[in-house]
Amino acid sequence: MTDDHPERHCAFEGCCGRRNGTARLIDARMPELARCLTLFQYVQAVTGGPVARIDQAGSYAVPSLRGDAFAVRPGSIALRMDADGVASAVVARDEETGSVALHLLDADGRTVHQGRLLSAGDRLLTGLVGTIDAGSPAARPTPPEVPPWQHGDQLAQLDAVLADGGAARRAAFEEYGGEHRPIDVDVLPAVLDHVCSVGLPIGVAVFAPAAMQACNGRVHVTDRTVGGRVFAAIENSSVEIDLAGVGACHLVRSTAAHGPTSALELDDEDGRCVAVITQFGMVGEQVHEAWEQLTASLPDRP
Repeated sequence: MTDDHPERHCAFEGCCGRRNGTARLIDARMPELARCLTLFQYVQAVTGGPVARIDQAGSYAVPSLRGDAFAVRPGSIALRMDADGVASAVVARDEETGSVALHLLDADGRTVHQGRLLSAGDRLLTGLVGTIDAGSPAARPTPPEVPPWQHGDQLAQLDAVLADGGAARRAAFEEYGGEHRPIDVDVLPAVLDHVCSVGLPIGVAVFAPAAMQACNGRVHVTDRTVGGRVFAAIENSSVEIDLAGVGACHLVRSTAAHGPTSALELDDEDGRCVAVITQFGMVGEQVHEAWEQLTASLPDRP
């Protein structure tokens, strides 16, 4: 994985070609790719980069594309993709350890999502996955229509981020019809500690180029290192955020299942959104109200 910041760790274990192994190109088109992902029963799924990363164990829900409906359910790996940005998919086997992982790659060959197959049965199932010839262009279906983010709901905002990291959206944010304000990113550890202590469930989405992985549920434990890395265990997921790499944080309200819903959007130093903390779907009126009260109390950026 190409990294412009060599001092930071790679988000994907084993993707940098440091070990001996074999790899084969598989069909990255939808719905063929969706059938492949849902074939596996026990996967360690990782999406992210040097600033934010999500690591989740379980089985894949049917992945969605920009413009499709989207749901985040406990126990399932919720993956959303920009089909135009996922250029290829590879199943790679490490000959030294016998481990097998599926990598989704962008046009530059960077891993944007990795699913490590944790069971012997799943590793055997990779033999049933269809392959394509290297260098063969993959014909892609017409993607679903994506509503404009300027007056769109929560999902339209997420899809705008998925398209290009949210760079175009952030550059034209004065066109957004909803409420938004910059807030102090240093309050994030306190937010996570608070929702953990009171048992308030949250949803987290982490972005890589052309891919978004999301989870929701109660925060079981939080931690923070001396260097500023923040960790949160959310149901069967682990989320890691490097506060030192966060360039800005915005609180953005958009329409969701319970009406206007707040989201904390974390941008890297290049202005690309790397993570969103919010409420997904039908969470209950009390949860929604508690979340809105919490976010309304957050201080503006100094």
